[in-house]
Amino acid sequence: MVALSAKAVTKRYRDLTAVDGLDLEIDDGTVLALLGPNGAGKTTTVEMCEGFASPDEGTIEVLGLDPVADAARLRPRIGVMLQGGGAYPGAKAGEMLRLVAAYSANPLDPDWLLKTLGLADAATVGYRRLSGGQQQRLALACAIVGRPELVFLDEPTAGLDAQARLLVWDLVDSLRRDGVTVLLTTHLLDEAEELADRVVIIDHGRTVAAGTPTELTHAGSQNELRFTAVRGLDAAGLATRLGAGFAVDETQRGGADGQSVYVVRGRAVTPREVAGVAAWCAGENALISNLHVGAKSLEDVFLDLTGRDLRG
Repeated sequence: MVALSAKAVTKRYRDLTAVDGLDLEIDDGTVLALLGPNGAGKTTTVEMCEGFASPDEGTIEVLGLDPVADAARLRPRIGVMLQGGGAYPGAKAGEMLRLVAAYSANPLDPDWLLKTLGLADAATVGYRRLSGGQQQRLALACAIVGRPELVFLDEPTAGLDAQARLLVWDLVDSLRRDGVTVLLTTHLLDEAEELADRVVIIDHGRTVAAGTPTELTHAGSQNELRFTAVRGLDAAGLATRLGAGFAVDETQRGGADGQSVYVVRGRAVTPREVAGVAAWCAGENALISNLHVGAKSLEDVFLDLTGRDLRG
């Protein structure tokens, strides 16, 4: 069954088209990661799916309901995690969670959830005195305490340390095992690769790629070799060394460490081309790091599709 369906959805703000004919579909009991650079339309898309905004064109169904027209029937069945927290500033952590639980017909045990998310010792601490990571975990607790059928998680591990991040990952896995559908937005691409059953990448309000993490990272990668070395190498010279049918591009140019990522594309890469790249770089006195053939990382896919310049 389909838990969420958006068809040809468009949303405009005066002269700005934030979402432009977007299609989105999430199967019941799966995790979908919605990715995109700043300004891509992720927040607007999620707000429409949550019922906080109406599309100018197109249709959205969440659990078979219109999220705006059927908001009163839908709200008890979904959970929403707001990146800003959404808690009352004067409330204590435990009080806030118990208040949200009281709105639900069959909530999870708030004390168990506080303990599970490492907030038991902070239950009597005022919200404003919680650390950023604790506020983030409390927002997650408030989103799931009502046993939602579908939960929207907006940057669920932003500001968390490594241990807390893994704890949240385990919790998302538990939600999926329990049949809960999850729509996840994140800027942490390794998080999307780890958690998501499907990934949708949007840019300028349109879908630019969709599929499982494996499908996206393996597409066309059998003809690609990537390596990191000092910036400014003669990419055309390397292509000549490899022979007809190959092209070499310097992509991530000179980061903070002065290193660039080079991509060799063309015919299927064999051990001969790997040896040729290594020998040529040795002749240029350039040390190679992170050489790999085949599957890209999700970060590579994302940057290839949306560009590598930071957008505000």
